[in-house]
Amino acid sequence: MTDIAPTAVVPSVATDQLAVDTLRFLAADMVEAAQSGHPGMPMGAAPMAWTLWSRHLRHDPADPEWADRDRFVLSAGHGSALLYGLLHLFGYDLPVEQLRRFRQLGSRTPGHPEFGDTPGVECTTGPLGQGLAMAVGMALAERMTAARYPEITGHRTYAIVGDGCLMEGVSHEAASFAGHLGLGGLIVLWDDNEITIDGAVGRSCSDDQVARFAAYGWHTEVVTDGTDVEAIDAALTRAKGDGRPSFLAVRTVIGHGAPGVAGTSTAHGSPLGAERLAQAKESAGWTLPPFAVPEQVEATCAVLAAIGGAEHAAWLAEFAAFDTVAPDRAAEFRRALARLLPVGLPDALEAVAAQAPRATRQSSQACLHAALSVMPELVGGSADLAGSTGTVCGEVVHRDDFSPGAVAFGIREFGMAAVLNGMSLHGGFRVFGSTFLVFADYLRPALRLSALMGQPVIYVLTHDSIAVGEDGPTHQPVEQVESLRVIPGLQVLRPADDAETALAWELALSRVDGPTALILSRQALPQLEDTQGGTRPRTAATETALPSPEAAADDSSTVALRGIEIAATGSEVALAFAAAEQLRAEGFDVRVVSVMDRSRYTPDAGAHTVSIEAGSTAGWAGLVDLAIGLDEFGHSGPGDEVMARHGFTVSAVLDRIREYLDGAP
Repeated sequence: MTDIAPTAVVPSVATDQLAVDTLRFLAADMVEAAQSGHPGMPMGAAPMAWTLWSRHLRHDPADPEWADRDRFVLSAGHGSALLYGLLHLFGYDLPVEQLRRFRQLGSRTPGHPEFGDTPGVECTTGPLGQGLAMAVGMALAERMTAARYPEITGHRTYAIVGDGCLMEGVSHEAASFAGHLGLGGLIVLWDDNEITIDGAVGRSCSDDQVARFAAYGWHTEVVTDGTDVEAIDAALTRAKGDGRPSFLAVRTVIGHGAPGVAGTSTAHGSPLGAERLAQAKESAGWTLPPFAVPEQVEATCAVLAAIGGAEHAAWLAEFAAFDTVAPDRAAEFRRALARLLPVGLPDALEAVAAQAPRATRQSSQACLHAALSVMPELVGGSADLAGSTGTVCGEVVHRDDFSPGAVAFGIREFGMAAVLNGMSLHGGFRVFGSTFLVFADYLRPALRLSALMGQPVIYVLTHDSIAVGEDGPTHQPVEQVESLRVIPGLQVLRPADDAETALAWELALSRVDGPTALILSRQALPQLEDTQGGTRPRTAATETALPSPEAAADDSSTVALRGIEIAATGSEVALAFAAAEQLRAEGFDVRVVSVMDRSRYTPDAGAHTVSIEAGSTAGWAGLVDLAIGLDEFGHSGPGDEVMARHGFTVSAVLDRIREYLDGAP
């Protein structure tokens, strides 16, 4: 497929106005019923939204997950009532009862669009700016899909953004990236109403947004009258014919038609009130009761929805023909879309092994290459650190060739993560992104949305401790691992060697309902199987343990009778083994547990428990009897010297354990 069939029905001027008023008053009615919400944006942006959905958006309300549908992202998510009105009018499974329950617990109409809650909602767009970045990711995924499956791919991505979206830094990262790649098929409409919550946009921002996007390499246009459906339609048509991403500035009035508040920040985030809403309806000649849809609008939307269904049926016929001609490629497309793993993945990862010590970032590189050999849908890259993070994976996509699987995101950590979310939401790819662990703070809001939306994005986070060394405390993570562990739904894995890194990748790729953070070392780590005679039985999917020799016969020793369990992660597992060996020589019964995933670790209630991790002890305190860690920033110097200064040596660990045992009950 190379193009999109035009919509066959163009509503009349009268129907357009009636539909726009329907959207305005559905939104105002929702907010009024909830006594909570944002009526201003939907009332101002209704004409552009109606124009897009009635003339350009290619979708099938009967199947919101059709692979080749156009994507629509409401980046200004506080205007969710506008999106719910559109979904309701076009026949998605969103009946009027759900509109009446706007912003109520358990409804399909939450305050901001939430992925998975509402049929037809493509992504969770609460924090401003991320919707735009996710739209960029969807557009990139479409281009990459089209490069691989041109016979069955030909859709576009649309987004409506507000002033707040454009002020957020992530919008700059994403828009620059989209312009660099020349992502034709991405069309962004700016609801240019010159108002933010606190007042006029001019109080805090005087950017020439059109010039800004033009400088990024976008096609730009200005529609001076946001109520002019014909002008908006023409601008969208020209944008679809341009090979660049498009930015359409549409001048609107927030709270359009609401007496006394239209064009002011008062209309932004509060119900209009019964009296003002009644006046707005009267001024528009609207006589229907709340939540009513005129028959003319209902009939028009039904016809438009049927056209979308017919376009979907035509695509299914194209796919059937594709399946006949290229069954292997069609099967690969279906498998990737269903997020099913190839049968050869476990064997490919199991083959990753080394005899000599190496950094787990290097182990991860080997695992990534092994996975890529059987998973062509595995795509991603880094925030300009591929060589350092072990994510070099072949040719990089560029504006003239989207067939490779590597993406150079540039120094845009937040933008990278948000784009990855969009790619994952698009479907057909398993995605990863990488940077240094300390820079996870830059991308955290998007990582949080990965978890909130249940998207299996893989975050490869390297240089995981003060062992980073010479780059100093700004680059040495201390609190980052612990801060990631508190994000609901995020799987945090810190492997200790090749075997655990391979297992970590298998766990990450096997997971389809949430993200994974792989926490990897800069410095070389020993292969623990070799140091322990080749035996390391697994006690759980993400926990490993070593058997320990019998304790020396000293029945008078309470500690020996109780035993010691040392739980460690990543690079500190080898340190735990070394300390355990010395303690065993002193007559203690010691068990070492490599806790790759702390969420699955259960301390031995019958033992003295000790944790060792070169990071914050906040999450270990209370979980174990003695938490050996780091609750201060590091220093610049060789990594082993910095580790030694902060107590991560065998002798220092033994001193801490003996001190604890001396006072233990």
